[in-house]
Amino acid sequence: MTIKKMTAKVSTVMLIDDNEIDNFINHKMLEGCNFSDRIYVHSSSKSALEFLINIEKMGEAGKPLFPKVIFLDLNMPIMDGYQFINEFEKISNPFKDNTKVFVLTSSMNPNDFEKLKKYPRIEKYVNKPLTETLLNSIL
Repeated sequence: MTIKKMTAKVSTVMLIDDNEIDNFINHKMLEGCNFSDRIYVHSSSKSALEFLINIEKMGEAGKPLFPKVIFLDLNMPIMDGYQFINEFEKISNPFKDNTKVFVLTSSMNPNDFEKLKKYPRIEKYVNKPLTETLLNSIL
């Protein structure tokens, strides 16, 4: 299978998943498609949130570093995807206004689909792993 390089790009992407293998595969797909100039990878939503808060503290200088797309796993220890989204919403608006969150999970639980409807920032619920077709649809 040949992966086509994308001409359009997202400046900054963040992967949040406690599974290192999933992070590796998804990171390679993002790189292979040339989807983004900058890819942040976090194995916990807590560390991802701390990272984003630190970018926010940088003021205007941090704004270009803030991810435009976040791929978020739901089922993680310590802080799950729902808790991450709740805390993410507390970050100042100018930073997160242009950020789209995609839930990237292996869960097929219909309760997750229902629960996610109350989060307007979540663009889509997609199954792991990332695919070229999905990335093209985001652009």
